[in-house]
Amino acid sequence: MVDFLAENNLCGQAILRIVSCGNAIIAELLRLSEFIPGVFRLKDKADQQKYGDIIYDFSYFKGPETCEGKLEAKPELLDLDEEFRENNIEILTRFYLAFQSVHKYIVDLNRYLDDLNEGIYIQQTLETILLNEDGKQLLCEALYLYGVMLLVIDQKIEGEVRERMLVSYYRYSAARSSADSNLDDICKLLRSTGYSSQPGAKRPPNYPESYFSRVPISETYISMVIGRLRSDDIYNQVSAYPLPEHRSTALATQAAMLYVILYFDPSILHTQQAKMREIVDKYFPDNWVISIYMGITVNLAEAWEPYKAAKTALNYTLDLSNVKEQASRNAAVTERVHAQVQQFLKEGCLREELVLDNIPKLLNCLRDCNVAIRWLMLHTADTTCDPNNKRLRQIKDQILTDSRYNSRILFQLLLDTAQFEFILKEMFKQMLSEKQVKWENYKKEGSERMTELADVFSGVKPLTRVEKNENLQAWFREISKQIMSLNYDDSTAAGRKTVQLIQALEEVQEFHQLENNLQVCQFLADTRKFLHQMIRTINIKEEVLITMQIVGDLSYAWQLIDSFTSIMQDSIRVSPSMVTKLRATFLKLASALDLPLLRINQANSPDLLSVSQYYSGELVSYVRKVLQIIPESMFTSLLKIIKLQTHDIIEVPTRLDKDKLRDYAQLGPRYEVAKLTHAISIFTEGILMMKTTLVGIIKVDPKQLLEDGIRKELVKRVALALHRGLIFNPRAKIQDWQSIYQSTHIPIPKFTPVDESVTFIGRLCREILRITDPKITCYIDQMNTWYDIKTHQEVTSSRLFSEIQDTLGTFGLNGLDRLLCFMIVKELQNFLSMFQKNILRDRAVQDTLKALMSAVSPLKGIIANSNKVYSAAIAKTQKIWTAYLDSIMKVGQMQILRRQITNELNYSCRFDSKHLAAALENLNKAILADIEAHYQNPSLPYPKEDNTLLYEITAYLEAAGIHNPLNKIYITTKRLPYFPTVNFLFLISQFPKLQYNRNLGVVCKRPADQIDWLPLVLGLLTLLKQFHSRYTEQFLALIGQFIRSTMEQCTSQKIPEMPADVVGALMFLEDYVRYTKLPRKGSSQRTLPTPSICATKELT
Repeated sequence: MVDFLAENNLCGQAILRIVSCGNAIIAELLRLSEFIPGVFRLKDKADQQKYGDIIYDFSYFKGPETCEGKLEAKPELLDLDEEFRENNIEILTRFYLAFQSVHKYIVDLNRYLDDLNEGIYIQQTLETILLNEDGKQLLCEALYLYGVMLLVIDQKIEGEVRERMLVSYYRYSAARSSADSNLDDICKLLRSTGYSSQPGAKRPPNYPESYFSRVPISETYISMVIGRLRSDDIYNQVSAYPLPEHRSTALATQAAMLYVILYFDPSILHTQQAKMREIVDKYFPDNWVISIYMGITVNLAEAWEPYKAAKTALNYTLDLSNVKEQASRNAAVTERVHAQVQQFLKEGCLREELVLDNIPKLLNCLRDCNVAIRWLMLHTADTTCDPNNKRLRQIKDQILTDSRYNSRILFQLLLDTAQFEFILKEMFKQMLSEKQVKWENYKKEGSERMTELADVFSGVKPLTRVEKNENLQAWFREISKQIMSLNYDDSTAAGRKTVQLIQALEEVQEFHQLENNLQVCQFLADTRKFLHQMIRTINIKEEVLITMQIVGDLSYAWQLIDSFTSIMQDSIRVSPSMVTKLRATFLKLASALDLPLLRINQANSPDLLSVSQYYSGELVSYVRKVLQIIPESMFTSLLKIIKLQTHDIIEVPTRLDKDKLRDYAQLGPRYEVAKLTHAISIFTEGILMMKTTLVGIIKVDPKQLLEDGIRKELVKRVALALHRGLIFNPRAKIQDWQSIYQSTHIPIPKFTPVDESVTFIGRLCREILRITDPKITCYIDQMNTWYDIKTHQEVTSSRLFSEIQDTLGTFGLNGLDRLLCFMIVKELQNFLSMFQKNILRDRAVQDTLKALMSAVSPLKGIIANSNKVYSAAIAKTQKIWTAYLDSIMKVGQMQILRRQITNELNYSCRFDSKHLAAALENLNKAILADIEAHYQNPSLPYPKEDNTLLYEITAYLEAAGIHNPLNKIYITTKRLPYFPTVNFLFLISQFPKLQYNRNLGVVCKRPADQIDWLPLVLGLLTLLKQFHSRYTEQFLALIGQFIRSTMEQCTSQKIPEMPADVVGALMFLEDYVRYTKLPRKGSSQRTLPTPSICATKELT
């Protein structure tokens, strides 16, 4: 019969793929559960008030039109909804695909069962597969993994959160319009069960059986799987645990599967007492806390409370006398085996001969250790006992008392056992690799000894008092041949024959009176020794390693191990060399990866890398967490050294009186510094003693661990210092997992916000914006200085950015620049929303703009009675300009700040890194020249889309200040009707508030008007830059027409002076040309006649 898992066995491959997929889905659910956006929980009032109207649970489906209608009625909610969609659609899609794969999994399993019943797989039925060893394992695992998926979803992703995420995905994606979408079925499967993982939460009625029954599964299949699990040892684990008291540990994996699968047939739990008694007697006679998957633990005393038959059957196990007996027995075993293990771990004890002679004894010691550790860790864990449940609390107290439980002693046993296992495994691996070579050497040595003895009895070789004996000569030659004839490949026959040869050598010594000749006796003893070694060597089997791997399983502690973190860290603090033993413990914990990866590997699934990386990454993160105590301790010692050197140790002067030498010696503080310095070196040695280790599929380099740990602690302390130091007293959201700046290993710490800023850099930025607010300050560009608009006193200047550069460095200043960049983006997005709301949705404003466009067409002409036309349009749109001005000024203010930062970065780069600055400038010019040449001749090269050169060089240029913030495109925009006209009207509406000053340029007439000229100009310039250049041309043409029409009216009315509005317009054009670096000739031809340009020159 074809092997069930063979590649050409379609039936076996189909169920193997399903099981492989199940393990991958659980890993993805566990991974995603750490990235649930907090907003979907709606826990705090701020989130409820802000997002309560756009995040819905399944009640949305009762009236989606009503909910959407409420949103459309409020434009601000629509804007918030759109922003929320952009921020969360990526993670929502990932969650939906995970939920979809759970539903697809059970659909595929049901289809497979249907195919079996319909005879699609020839000669295969449910019964025949359950008779096959691999087949019954896979069929049991398939149902078990589905149950685990449902439990993991309910534990890690609460029902309300699931519903909100599914509804949000439905609203934001195209799933609602897709004909083949199975969103309805997914929603039915994953709707809220009412279960909460919070401590003390009440369990919903009929949970989880009603949850498990949402998708019907063949009752025959469930019944047969339960039958197999009840009767068989499907994984043949009992062979690894021959002692009867270890049977429940041997069957622990099967017990976890049975626990989950019984919920698919709850009638057994409720009413079938005989079956439940059989299950409890076989699987739970001495334990009631189990690990169901990767450390997820369940206390049966609590889980089976609602089920009459299960509860009754378990009562015998939970009887206090039985609890006392089990606790006392495990305490006695712990005490006995710990002494044994410590004895084995003594230097020079675990020699090869001792190991080979005592394999059964060593394995029994390992079994006892691991069984005792497992029982005590599971049954004393805080997470498995609800403190509100009196019975559970009583049982736990009984265990703690009778087992004389001490977490440090248990942890020490775990450490020693892991080290013992690790040494034994390494020895066996080495012995297995050298097995044949050593066996052949022993055979050769033994044969040569017999040949030499034969030569001795031939009389040819002289040996003291040995007479010639042809019979013995022939016999020893025959023995030599027999030894050489031993075959390594036939180990059974070779072992039997070797034993016979040893007996023969003992007999020949006895019957031929050879004891009298010490040299002959020595030859015979050496040969017997080599033959014994051959027997030992041939008995080194891989089965021993497999047994050690099974016995050493620590997957049940995947989550429980975290409760020992503080003990581990205390041990390292006291003795840094403890890291070597911890390495063995981490490797033992890595064996837990075998469980989810076995089937994925067998199926050759592409998910192998992803799942391996997730579990390995989790374990490496835990290793980092434990070992972080070393950098923390180092920095604590460093702080003490700094304090001693700064405050206690007096600096020794260059000249010193001899009698004052003792005072300056300060032996006490100097000894303390030396002691602390030595302690730091010991800590670093401790972590470096942990050799490079492969944890799962991730290589852990101790040097890298130490460097990352030091950087993490440094980041934490610097961030804390800046967080506490940069607190002022004035009156698009990126998730952590999306940020390229946030690191898992060296995270930027989060502190409780003291204002609206999340970090110190935000507070610094907002403080700078506050003190340079254009409503209260006036910026003079020639001086690079801000002055108070009322007192005319200097507020700040470009020196501020030099000081920030000195304090925070180039990276800090560049970070401030990037934050301003994002703030400009946000402000421009707010501006567009305001434009849509206040202008495009206002009928009266649109009619005014339409009438104005009719009046000013064509733009090259002159408007008759222009003052009346412009004044009427400004008066009708007056209400929109306040918000408009605020937005424009904010953008302009941030652009001024960005220009100042750019200048400081550029100056710093040219001064400190002149070669870098020159190289960047030349590279930038060369790339721009190549791009320009490509557009003139498309056959010339141009960077492709997948080429990161342009992105990378941009980052360097911005950090070196070799860019112009005013030329940057911050947002993508759509066509907006009347946009140039609105900006033109806005500009001329502000002219009455401004006046021209020969010394200062254009300034505000009255402080109460709260307007600053340059932020106004740069804000408008930035805004226009975001749109097509034809908008700018039209805008400039409107200003030109305004100047010409106003001047024409003045000429006709014989007014001698140029109107202030025209001066303002001319000054705007002058500044516009200056900051955009447009050619003056082209600009003047587009907008003004020659006399006006002359007038501008006279003014400036």
